[in-house]
Amino acid sequence: MASTTESSAMASTPESSAMASSAGSAGAVDLDAAKATLIASGKLTVCTHLSYAPFQFDDGTGKIVGFDVDIMDAVAKKLGVEQTIVDTPFEGIKAGVDTKAGKCDASAAAMSITPEREKVILFSEPYFNATQAMIIRAADDYPDLKSLAGKRVGGQAGTVGLDYLNANSAANGYEVVEYPDLPSQGTALLTNQIDAAVNDSPVWKDLVDKNAGKFKVTASFDTGDQYGIGMKLGNDALKAVVDATLEELKADKAYDDIYKKWIGDVPAS
Repeated sequence: MASTTESSAMASTPESSAMASSAGSAGAVDLDAAKATLIASGKLTVCTHLSYAPFQFDDGTGKIVGFDVDIMDAVAKKLGVEQTIVDTPFEGIKAGVDTKAGKCDASAAAMSITPEREKVILFSEPYFNATQAMIIRAADDYPDLKSLAGKRVGGQAGTVGLDYLNANSAANGYEVVEYPDLPSQGTALLTNQIDAAVNDSPVWKDLVDKNAGKFKVTASFDTGDQYGIGMKLGNDALKAVVDATLEELKADKAYDDIYKKWIGDVPAS
């Protein structure tokens, strides 16, 4: 993965442009103050970690698309700038290192809000309710974590899913194997290096849909996680713009359109 590669993701699709325009009014937010915090003139620089479909991934043409991309397109539109995406390791994102060092203005990487992360990251209001899920090979039969006693289960480094696996390994008797990213988890499962893997539910659904007959999801775990957009501590002006954008997207149902486009049916509120 090229951790320093930048790619513009503004108006990546017609649908994305339409959704972004819904958040175009400035409202009561002091946009001039928010613009002053941007690290590059005319750009909202956003750190993410690829590939993590359907939240952020290369569509095969070099364009970065996904749920988080559409959300941040709307934020950029509200600021009157373009979004530029920086692909970087998740460890730096979740530790707040990238925003603190000025590598990006914000991080949008399907990142769960946790008390530990809030010590180093200024989070937006939550924008996605997340659950964890377990995936196995289609021919296997492991209905839950208990059935994996003596087996190897993969988790992604730095994620809530890995934390969940580690917290439950002793009680269920499986070995936890750590992987740097989502693709390596899938490859390890497909090549019999592990017997199951745990990560966010939408990313496994996407993998199953794109690999018919190879994988299946057999269990889900409601950990109460919520995703937030991360910013540098003290960047309250940018947080105000992000929060206002999220509120407007939800109020005019543009958020529902983004959800349906990338995830599926919108859960009942």
